[in-house]
Amino acid sequence: MKKHIPNTLTCLNLFSGCIGVLFVLKGEFLLAFYCVVASGIFDFFDGMIARLLHVKSDIGKELDSLADVISFGFLPGAVLYKLLEASTDSVYLPYLGFIVTAFSALRLAKFNIDDRQTSEFIGLNTPMNAFFIMSLPFIGAVHPAWIYQPWILLSIVVMVSFLLVSEIRLFSMKLSSLGWRENKFKYIFLFMSIVLLVTLRFSALPLILISYFIFSLLHFRLQKRQDKYN
Repeated sequence: MKKHIPNTLTCLNLFSGCIGVLFVLKGEFLLAFYCVVASGIFDFFDGMIARLLHVKSDIGKELDSLADVISFGFLPGAVLYKLLEASTDSVYLPYLGFIVTAFSALRLAKFNIDDRQTSEFIGLNTPMNAFFIMSLPFIGAVHPAWIYQPWILLSIVVMVSFLLVSEIRLFSMKLSSLGWRENKFKYIFLFMSIVLLVTLRFSALPLILISYFIFSLLHFRLQKRQDKYN
């Protein structure tokens, strides 16, 4: 029975993502954001519980990627579609938002066969990308000129698509130990992210994304220095 618990959580991730897509298409971005949060929680705990119960399996790994394509690939693509639809009179231009969905699928496929990504990420992970894109409608509600411009949205599509399949190293929040020395930049990033979310709410997410890249760079520089002297 216990071997089905992680896969059940993964299916809940997918289920929440499907509902989130429907909310996006109805323009209910706040409810869609809650669905992404729920998917993120299910996505985090399915792997953790699989490791704790020693029930990791190939089908669980594949199912996880399939769920993530919906929750963190199709859903943000739908958000970009709706934003582009509201920004232009073109019938076809909004479809370009789903380029992010295609690159998210490619990123997840690469992750499944890349042995380097057991304890870190190579390229932007899809949940972080999804949260960034989910922030755009809320920023646009306060500053429409910052978001509701086709060239801005298409630039975001190109940027995140590149980052998803890039060779940029980014740390994972899965900790092999709780020590400060080897995890200090992860802890600083986590604390700063919480502070930014409390103070700036949705507007904090682009800043969190930028800081994620900065602290990942610092983390791997520190790791390289420590390996050199050990």
